[in-house]
This record gives sequence, C-alpha cells and structure tokens, in this order.
Amino acid sequence: MRLDGPIICLVTDRRGLPDQSSFKAARRQLMDVVREAIAAGVDLVQVRENDLETVQLADLVGDVVAVARGGSTRVVVNDRLDVALTCGADGVHLRADSFTPRAVRAMVPDRFLVGRSVHHLDEAREHAAHADYLIAGTVFPTASKPSATRWLGAEGLQAIVRAVRVPVLAIGGVGTERVEEVARTGAAGVAAIRLFLGRGGSLAETIQSVHRQFDSAGADF
Repeated sequence: MRLDGPIICLVTDRRGLPDQSSFKAARRQLMDVVREAIAAGVDLVQVRENDLETVQLADLVGDVVAVARGGSTRVVVNDRLDVALTCGADGVHLRADSFTPRAVRAMVPDRFLVGRSVHHLDEAREHAAHADYLIAGTVFPTASKPSATRWLGAEGLQAIVRAVRVPVLAIGGVGTERVEEVARTGAAGVAAIRLFLGRGGSLAETIQSVHRQFDSAGADF
C-alpha cells in the first residue's frame, strides 16, 4: 500500500484529553477527535492505547476502522498485530522492542501496512527494507518524554531520511513552529499527539498548516 507525502499521522492518547472523569468520557472525546481528523484528511491514525485490555482495545479499533471506512485515511494499531488483523485495520505500527518488520511480513496479507519506530541510524537501516514507513524520534525536546537525554534533532532526522528508501515521519516535539524545519530534512511527514490533541483552533486548520509548511519547504514527493 503506497503512502504519498506529506504524510500526517495522528497518534491517539485519550489520557491527554480534558475530560478524564471516566473511561467512557475519555473514549468519547477520542472518537470525536478521530472523526474530526478523518474528515480533515489525516493520512494515518495510529491507535496507541497501550494500557487497554484486549477487548477494550479491539472495540475501540473497530470503531476507528468503521469511521475511516471508504475514505483515504489508513488505520494502524500500535504493536498489537492480533488486534489489527482481527479488527480489519490497515496495518500495524511496531515498537522498537517488538517484532521485526521482516517477521511480521511473513504473517500478514498483501497491502497490509507495517510501520516501525526507530531512534537511531543503524536501527533505521536494519528495518527499512521490510517496512512501509518509519517513525523517527524523539526529534526535539518534548514534555511527554522528560527523561529522554538524546534527541535526534534535525540533523539526525535528515541522516535517517537519506539512508533509507521508505517514508520517514518525524515524532517528538513537532509543534506547528517546527514543521517547516522537519520538511527541510526531506522527511515524508509528521506523527504527533499534542500537535492535534493539545491544539487551539480546528484540526483541519492544523492539517492545512502542516501542508503549507511542507509546500513552503519545497518538499518533493
């Protein structure tokens, strides 16, 4: 399955949403964000709700897949290949400590997306041949990873982009003020949580801003 840039990926995290009075309330807010993102033309939704039990996660993924059905948005599930396959998701996104993309390829149907998180150049080179895309990070300092001591930075991101032949998305500290800097590295897009969940204004405006900054940087896809 081909991914064309700029690729914009919403990574879900219901725990970052305002109403945490109950699981039901947080889940409802998350689905509202997902619907808005899909309507606004986001390319990927990565369902990353790692604390959920299998039944809860499968129920959520099934709802996200149903909302995306018939459109251009692709749905991938963070790490849980079993849930992704059972729920009819478009793919799986593998953590750095999970299965290798090569191993997963042998278990999934054609056109099933396989993504992988990478944190350094050697890791990207090792897994790129069997992945449809990579998410590289953490690129810039971010409040969600206060203990991180190494950031890729724009130079590290660019080194990964130049070393592989699959789309590379930047994650970590990528606010709207950093998107053009990311685009200038040759990255294919961005993956983010707070860019979308902690924003002011509409999600559609945020997505349009990302596209404008990639255009301004002269990104060539």
